[in-house]
Amino acid sequence: MTLNRTSETQAERKFPNKSLVFAVCAACIGGTFQYGYNISIINAPTQSVQNFINQTWLDRYQTGISEQSLTLLWSTIVSIFTLGGLLGGCMGGALSVKLGRKGSLLANNVFAIVAALLMGLSYPTGLFELLIAGRFLSGLNAGIGLCVQPLYLGEIAPTALRGATSMGTSVFITGGILTGQVLGLKELLGDERYWPVLLSTTCIPAILQLLTLPFFPESPRYLLIDQGDEAGCEKALKRFNGSGHFEKEREDMESERILALGVQAKKFWELFKDRSLRWQLLTILVINSAQQLNGINAIYFYADYVFRQSGIPADKIPYATVGTGACECITALTCGVLIDRLGRKVLIVGGYFLMCVCCVVFTLAQTFQDASPALPYVSMVCIFAFILSFGLGPGGVTNILNTELFTQTTRPAAYIICGVVGWLSFFTIGMVFPLIVTGLQHYSFLVFLVVCSGVGTYIFFAVPETKGKTFLEIHKEFQPGEEKEKVSDDGVTLMSTPP
Repeated sequence: MTLNRTSETQAERKFPNKSLVFAVCAACIGGTFQYGYNISIINAPTQSVQNFINQTWLDRYQTGISEQSLTLLWSTIVSIFTLGGLLGGCMGGALSVKLGRKGSLLANNVFAIVAALLMGLSYPTGLFELLIAGRFLSGLNAGIGLCVQPLYLGEIAPTALRGATSMGTSVFITGGILTGQVLGLKELLGDERYWPVLLSTTCIPAILQLLTLPFFPESPRYLLIDQGDEAGCEKALKRFNGSGHFEKEREDMESERILALGVQAKKFWELFKDRSLRWQLLTILVINSAQQLNGINAIYFYADYVFRQSGIPADKIPYATVGTGACECITALTCGVLIDRLGRKVLIVGGYFLMCVCCVVFTLAQTFQDASPALPYVSMVCIFAFILSFGLGPGGVTNILNTELFTQTTRPAAYIICGVVGWLSFFTIGMVFPLIVTGLQHYSFLVFLVVCSGVGTYIFFAVPETKGKTFLEIHKEFQPGEEKEKVSDDGVTLMSTPP
């Protein structure tokens, strides 16, 4: 009976309704879009901002700034974003419980608007310190968005469409990167005169979200399980699922609500004490650190060099770089189409092992690049293939697994851990990667080969498929045989062995 009902539900849910699609767009434009956008827009005005700092220093102290001090200030402007993101990741889980998922996203826009104001005023006021403050607030905004937005998407989506809906996170990250790359072209806002405008455009996505997201309901799971608002939950379910297709989702939520009766949302340190969450925690630690350490940043670093080796003129390389951003964005969209058909495990494991192949071929092509004029083109193909493999698997699926491996009372705390691990890995690769490249050069991809093969193997053997399963069913999959819960057809726990 349950199998037939699930099949019928999935057959009826081939496409999401309009409210769900527009809610995803409204949540993402001020959420993970900001993360991708703020990562990419800082690259185009590098020289312009450094000229501004140099001139400001000269006006203040009647002497030019030293090369070391200029490098330090510029590095601070770029890297302070990571520190803000780390703090935002730590705050996001608590905010999502206190203000709700939707409420946290709306409040988060204050940081983006203030950041845009500070960065826009830096040039007319002659205060480069405002750039540091603005980038910190942009990072804070991105950290909260990366934590709360996937929670909202995972909780508003019907089970049969949860993968495709949650892919909004990756689609908008890549869309933000691509948008920043395009706006950074000299024909648009990449000219030296416009860099304050370029950096202050981070307020536009925030304003768009403030104008659109209030028209959509709060997460129905948050309303029912955290707030006890049954009427609000049913109204939200009808909005996101359609009035004729919300009963099964309501039953699943009721099962989870019964299990969570009397249980408060857990703090992140409490998750480490819960034996029933050991494998879920290990999994998110592995996949979130690998998200940054798998070599995707290295491939972008090498892109300019490979494009030059392939004969692309220096003034055309920014357009080739836009091509890499478009490639990743298109792949994220493709992953969104495939994920509820092929499943999470096939895509993420396949993506990591394709990245392994690219690491090997790229290393060989770079090692013997003088042996044939065709080898630089092989390297270029590897760059695009690596990006495609990342976007089709790890880039898209990781955020979905972060949502699916936990239940309502543990998910916000789990996202704090995901955020801290992700941002610390981001910071680590930023610090260590230059040393790896200097020491190993193109052989550095052998390090990433080890990371990709190790993570792919772990997921293949240790992580079950989560496609089409409720959060309680996924939780059950991770339990040892003697501790597995016996679940009835309607999803209510009948018996459970204590952890």
